[in-house]
Amino acid sequence: MPDMYDVTGMSCAACSARVERVVKKLEGVTSCSVSLLTNSMSVEGTATPSAIIAAVEKAGYGASLRTPEPGPAVSHAREEEALADHETPKLKRRLIASIIFLLILMYFSMGHMLNLPLPQFFVNNHVAQGLAQLLLAAIIMIINQKFFVSGFSTLLHLAPNMDTLVAMGSFSSFAWSVYVLFMMTKPHTFTTHDFYFESAGMILTLITIGKMLEARSKGRTTDALKSLMKLAPKTATVIRNGQEITVPVEQVRRGDVFVVRPGENIPVDGIIVEGTSAVNESALTGESIPVDKAAGDSVSAATVNQSGYIKCEATRVGQDTTLSQIIRMVSDAAATKAPIAAIADKVCGVFVPFVIAVAVAVVAGWIIAGKPFGEALSYGIAVLVISCPCALGLATPVAVMVGNGVGAKNGILFKTAASLEQAGKIQIAALDKTGTITSGEPKVTDVITVGDVMEDELLGYAYSLEAKSEHPLARAIVNYAKENEISAKSVNDFKALPGNGLTASLANGSQLVGGSVKFMGEKLKVEERFTAKAQALAESGKTPLMFARDDELLGIIAVADTIKPDSRQAVRELQGLGVRVVMLTGDNERTARAIGQEAGVDDVIAGVLPDGKEAAVRELQASGSVAMVGDGINDAPALTRADVGIAIGAGTDIAIDAADVVLMKSSLADVPAAVRLSRATMRNIKQNLFWAFVYNVIGIPLAAGLWGLKLDPMFGAAAMSLSSFCVVTNALRLNLVNIRGEKS
Repeated sequence: MPDMYDVTGMSCAACSARVERVVKKLEGVTSCSVSLLTNSMSVEGTATPSAIIAAVEKAGYGASLRTPEPGPAVSHAREEEALADHETPKLKRRLIASIIFLLILMYFSMGHMLNLPLPQFFVNNHVAQGLAQLLLAAIIMIINQKFFVSGFSTLLHLAPNMDTLVAMGSFSSFAWSVYVLFMMTKPHTFTTHDFYFESAGMILTLITIGKMLEARSKGRTTDALKSLMKLAPKTATVIRNGQEITVPVEQVRRGDVFVVRPGENIPVDGIIVEGTSAVNESALTGESIPVDKAAGDSVSAATVNQSGYIKCEATRVGQDTTLSQIIRMVSDAAATKAPIAAIADKVCGVFVPFVIAVAVAVVAGWIIAGKPFGEALSYGIAVLVISCPCALGLATPVAVMVGNGVGAKNGILFKTAASLEQAGKIQIAALDKTGTITSGEPKVTDVITVGDVMEDELLGYAYSLEAKSEHPLARAIVNYAKENEISAKSVNDFKALPGNGLTASLANGSQLVGGSVKFMGEKLKVEERFTAKAQALAESGKTPLMFARDDELLGIIAVADTIKPDSRQAVRELQGLGVRVVMLTGDNERTARAIGQEAGVDDVIAGVLPDGKEAAVRELQASGSVAMVGDGINDAPALTRADVGIAIGAGTDIAIDAADVVLMKSSLADVPAAVRLSRATMRNIKQNLFWAFVYNVIGIPLAAGLWGLKLDPMFGAAAMSLSSFCVVTNALRLNLVNIRGEKS
């Protein structure tokens, strides 16, 4: 597991690129990923935390190691606090104060152009006007001193960032204006038109507006994660010494028995030991229909007990609960980077120094071309403030965060940003059969009677015989009989003949026999037409069982592991997305082909053991990117081998640990949904990157005056702020994507 760090002092993508670069240079660091969105850093390797923190601090930023908390409530509270939007209120206060002083500054600097009256003292007193503007601009600069502290500090560390551009642009305007003010003590040198005090203040104010809008939008991208954290129960009612007592949830231990009343949240994962209920699991699975639960069924933390009083035994507590694992998956995914982010990272790493060099070259170029220094400087300032590495840096992480949030709300969990990107690129989906395409539990599919025997009569005798057996096929018949309210008769002398069948005696002395076609053929004479029917059932992937009373055949009951209701539709949707669907199974060829045909898959690979599934995935990878979907321990090697491993949520912990994507609802329909979400997220990232690149390609030459236009630095600052805001807002559009049916 990678170590997680909180990083402070980052203001733009250039900052995160700088931190990532210095940490990656450390000996022993194998990988490092810095998230500007969550101000976090994930580091893998043997480097010590002290060395990592020292490297970050040397680069001009702060870092601290995240330590695990004793319980989910405490941990989630800290995570929620880390994700809380503390920045927007501060920026709002700064903005209000800046606007007040900026309006006064604009009145003194531009009021005379609008024929607004000035105090008599300032009329024709240019030096006095300049002094007033200097004081007002200085106040705005002090209010927004964070830009200067961060900007010049990173410049001294030879790692300039976005704040450096803003600070240099504003300070240059201010410094030039101060120079003009001093020179105005000589007659006929400069006029008030040569002041740029209002630009110095306006740049800071407009950038602050952009920062506030950006912070507010960024806060919305973490809404899904924060809402999950709020679900964490704070207390639990446990039974100790025969008494019900309420304790903080972090004090619940494995093996404790806790009670949940109707309307209460289930505090930790457990198994019901007493009572029945309908549990709303929408918080974890996205499925709004409550699930009926009884003794022996599992329950998860943060789900809601809607009816019935239940007692449960705690099985997973603290950071091991399903809720905690989901939060950790979503949070870790936000802290990682999609491969596509490498494009923006490379650009951001050199962007700010490049812009500073361009700005200096623009000023020098216009001076050489004969422009006054003040006008040449304004071009350079415009270049500084219109440039926006923030938009480039935010293009990927905000989309990844929103995409993960949409997935979490729909019960689809991507463990990393890379898996979110890769899911949309799959060309082949390899599906495990049992528990993935099928329900994993045998069910009665056909009941065929002989002669005058009624269906209920056949089921009654079969139920009486199978009730004493522990075989999965027997349980299927027993459950079917109970569902149809069939009564069992009392039997004696029950015998199970492994691999063959069962025998027993009724109270009246009649003999009951049931079992495979081969076994029954040895016990009694079976007409050829019934043998043919049994053969046809077997060829369709079902297991036919024959039942007889006193050597008289009563009928055939066929049992099969039936496909899930949504499997056919899921396969069709995957094929509609251009994905080839292959079924992998350890079953025999005949059964596998029957199930595969019913599900509509493109190909079937049968009779494969766990290592065989892994080898099959490796062979499929020769034809394209492969996603493996499975739920069992035997699927773990194949899940790890595949380009994208997708685990059905009801599967084993090993399968879930080995996978890149977890489907909490255990529904195959979520596989095409995950592909759609991935493709929508990648489209969104590409849109963000395109517009961020285009903005700078157009904006920098425009600000430099290369097209014969002069862009006021104030408009450059406004454009820069809007670009970041637009990128974040575009990412939020992912919340509107219909992952259940959108064409991709």
